[in-house]
Amino acid sequence: MKTFLITFFIYFQCYFSVAQVNYFIYKVVNQMHLEGDRGWDYLSIDTKTHLLYISHGTMVQVLDVNSGKLVGTITNTNGVHGIALAPTINKGFISNGQDSSVTVFDLQTLKTITKVPVTGRNPDAILYDPFTSKVFVFNGRSNNATVLNGNSNEVIATIPLSGKPEFSVSDGKGKIYVNIEDKSMVDEINPVTMKVEKEWSVAPGVEPSGLALDNINHRLFSVCDNGLMVIVDAEDGHVISTVPIGDRVDGAAFDPLLRRAFSSNGDGTLTVVQEKDANTFKVLENIITQKGARTVTVDTITHHLYLPTAEFGVTPEPTNDNPHPRPSIKPGSFVVLDVMPDSK
Repeated sequence: MKTFLITFFIYFQCYFSVAQVNYFIYKVVNQMHLEGDRGWDYLSIDTKTHLLYISHGTMVQVLDVNSGKLVGTITNTNGVHGIALAPTINKGFISNGQDSSVTVFDLQTLKTITKVPVTGRNPDAILYDPFTSKVFVFNGRSNNATVLNGNSNEVIATIPLSGKPEFSVSDGKGKIYVNIEDKSMVDEINPVTMKVEKEWSVAPGVEPSGLALDNINHRLFSVCDNGLMVIVDAEDGHVISTVPIGDRVDGAAFDPLLRRAFSSNGDGTLTVVQEKDANTFKVLENIITQKGARTVTVDTITHHLYLPTAEFGVTPEPTNDNPHPRPSIKPGSFVVLDVMPDSK
């Protein structure tokens, strides 16, 4: 009976929120400036402490989103990509692409506990699975995942993958999903056996990057390089629907209470998609953010979204060693955008 009441309450809240959809738009309400002129990738929010962990060059900056103040910095994270938070064991885990390692740190003190070499090259996305207390590190240049024991910090397995892994999500019940960028697929991993059990195509999506999950309706939101968000059934892998998104996407998020999926696009837009029911999806709006704001995280309590970016200078000419150069970053311009739904 208790489980039924909790489920009913969640669906009642979701229904009410969806009913109010026409009364909300999203807008950038704040820009939080941080020092540093290097590149960035993923970011993670602790919804209980309101601390935002931001990958930035060779460090992770920890920002109090309520005050907008920097509360700490975790250094020596060379080529940092992602941050996985594990509050139940008071640890965080950072993937360091340049030296192929994981930094383990204390969530309370932000001090480094240890650095662990991974069993692959260029660790990128990283995930803590609460179901097994394991850390899954997805190595972008070796097509595999390193698994750590979250309690002991020891490497316990290496999982071969179908191709180049991008972002990943856990359902917290024994399934992990990861986008396979170069094969346009999703791999489903059993975190207990530490093996890939299923492989699904996301066609017509091409080169998926960001991934989000509706854990109630079992829907995966895979954002792809060809301007599509592909919605996949997380139980049997069939494609349910697609919706258009912006260009140069890299991140996705899902707000379970509002039943909205988000695509953060490097072209300077954020696509907001409403889940009307388990099989019906509609783009609500494409709001203007800022060029380069391609990764995102959502605070599922406050419904704020956070996107890092900066201002750009001139793009260098291509060379044989660097055929796809990136534009320079203007000094002092790194910022985290705070986006929120605003009642009208």
